Amino acid sequence: MCLTFWLSQLCRGLPRRIGRTTQPVWDSLSRNLVLSSQRRIPEFSSFVARTNTCGELRSSHLGQEVTLCGWIQYRRQNIFLVLRDFHGLVQVVIPQDESAASVKKILCEAPVESVVQVSGTVISRPPGQENPKMPTGQIEIKVKTAELLNSCKKLPFEIKDFVKKTEALRLQYRYLDLRSFQMQYNLRLRSQMVMKMREYLCNLHGFVDVETPTLFKRTPGGAKEFLVPSREPGKFYSLPQSPQQFKQLLMVGGLDRYFQVARCYRDEGSRPDRQPEFTQIDIEMSFVDQTGIQSLIEGLLQYSWPNDKEPVVVPFPSMSFAEALATYGTDKPDIRFGMKIIDISDVFRNTEIGFLRDALSEPQGTVKAIRIPEGARYLKKKDIESIENFAADHFNQEVLPIFLKANRNWNSSVAKFIMEEQRLELIRLMEIQEEDVVLLTAGEHKKACSSLGKLRLECADLLEIRGVVLRDPALFSFLWVVDFPLFFPKEENPGELESAHHPFTAPHPSDIHLLYTEPEKVRSQHYDLVLNGSEIGGGSIRIHDAELQRYILATLLKEDVKLLSHLLQALDYGAPPHGGIALGLDRLMCLVTRAASIRDVIAFPKSFRGHDLMSNAPDSIPPEELKPYHIQVSWPTDSEAEKSALNHPHHPES
Repeated sequence: MCLTFWLSQLCRGLPRRIGRTTQPVWDSLSRNLVLSSQRRIPEFSSFVARTNTCGELRSSHLGQEVTLCGWIQYRRQNIFLVLRDFHGLVQVVIPQDESAASVKKILCEAPVESVVQVSGTVISRPPGQENPKMPTGQIEIKVKTAELLNSCKKLPFEIKDFVKKTEALRLQYRYLDLRSFQMQYNLRLRSQMVMKMREYLCNLHGFVDVETPTLFKRTPGGAKEFLVPSREPGKFYSLPQSPQQFKQLLMVGGLDRYFQVARCYRDEGSRPDRQPEFTQIDIEMSFVDQTGIQSLIEGLLQYSWPNDKEPVVVPFPSMSFAEALATYGTDKPDIRFGMKIIDISDVFRNTEIGFLRDALSEPQGTVKAIRIPEGARYLKKKDIESIENFAADHFNQEVLPIFLKANRNWNSSVAKFIMEEQRLELIRLMEIQEEDVVLLTAGEHKKACSSLGKLRLECADLLEIRGVVLRDPALFSFLWVVDFPLFFPKEENPGELESAHHPFTAPHPSDIHLLYTEPEKVRSQHYDLVLNGSEIGGGSIRIHDAELQRYILATLLKEDVKLLSHLLQALDYGAPPHGGIALGLDRLMCLVTRAASIRDVIAFPKSFRGHDLMSNAPDSIPPEELKPYHIQVSWPTDSEAEKSALNHPHHPES
């Protein structure tokens, strides 16, 4: 009874829909604007001056008097113009008779991209002048009145998707770039998917949307954080790199199921594929295991997936971290194509080839190879040389191209030392065909796999340049990667450990005993979600035992536990078992829309160096405004400035 009453009160408080309904247009965009088959089509012209949008009018509207508002897309011979709004395009007939001279003057003299309001009648286009490529191509507007709402100055670039613009120019005039169809599509699709995610989490599964603080304190480990000065001398806030601690504390507080479309901040410097501020779908649940989180996310993506894409098939396949590294050379494999790494150590166990024999005699020494299908047909000698140079420059790793069946004079010199028995075994093991090329390397397992993993992607790029389709852009291949190590050796000091995920990740139950003897062998309850070779989400089951958390922080990671005293204290007060995940919304939308960069799915992104080219942020602050924060700028010397300029040369996107 209580629940029924509460729901009835909630429904009573919802605003009622007024006005007419409209028809969806611009096929792919409009199908996604309808939130579900049960919902009414959104009313785009309520509360505003227009009666209709430019893109919705059809033959069914013939004879109707309409008022439209939009931008002049282009004008032809002062006889008609095309009016554009967010919903589409419509042709407007400019009146030619003397009685409408004032209307003609407005519409003929207004520059392209000026904003106008027109009123008139929907009429059929003359026979033979219909445009089947245009959703409104059967009709046009016979204008009676027009008003220039705002004139447009000369534009820095044309508002057309096919007109090439540099990214720097697009970011500098972002408000103009947003008018393009592609940016409109990307942002509206993003909004629609987020709304569907909210429906799924809140309405169907009882999650609570909670906003967590932006001003927080420094967190040990993880990415570098942005600092915010306070008025207390020497004390700073930090912008959170994620709401990790807060969402765990919400579980201690009994919220049970939390989610948030969270803004996160990481000071990672110049990273082409990153943004200093980004958005993630942040989720945490109590009394859940890894399987529960994975099932939730699969259902979430299936529910929110755009209607104009191939449906998401669940469950997603799963692969251990060790298998991903051994087979694909990375923890985020693109499984849309093959070219898997094969261990061929046994083939060369008794080899006379020096560098292979030496590699196999070392600890963790292996011989690995990948097969490039029809590589001899599509790759040129210079391609093979660039692959060898890439391996040498990036990994200090020797990679040998071997043609076991194809006859090429640029075969590796090592090929002639491969015995017939070894050659036949390689052909069998790797299923080598006539025109295939084998890339072979030897060395420590992880290094050999990582180098071949990178070369696998490089080869895929080269083959696709030559016209071979390996990675279907319309195919979405999800993959769970699980059983990560709990710790990695620190790069700068391999004798010390750092968290592979973050310090709050729970160890695998089967490996807890190793924490106290061989912590580097402990697996974690950490899981990543990979889509087409990009990591789009990561999460874990958390540590809910204060003593275990304290031991990992203080003893294994050598972190200052005082920084996390609030969390450790909370875990002592009856913390439930809990776990969660965060989906990177920007990267997910980049893949869904097939955008070239995550900047194409963010309304106002930063450049790859973290600058806002539109407003010129970050900006300098006068010294007097810094005084209340008890800080002052230490300006670099001439030599330091010169060194910085060499490391970060001026770039139009800097």
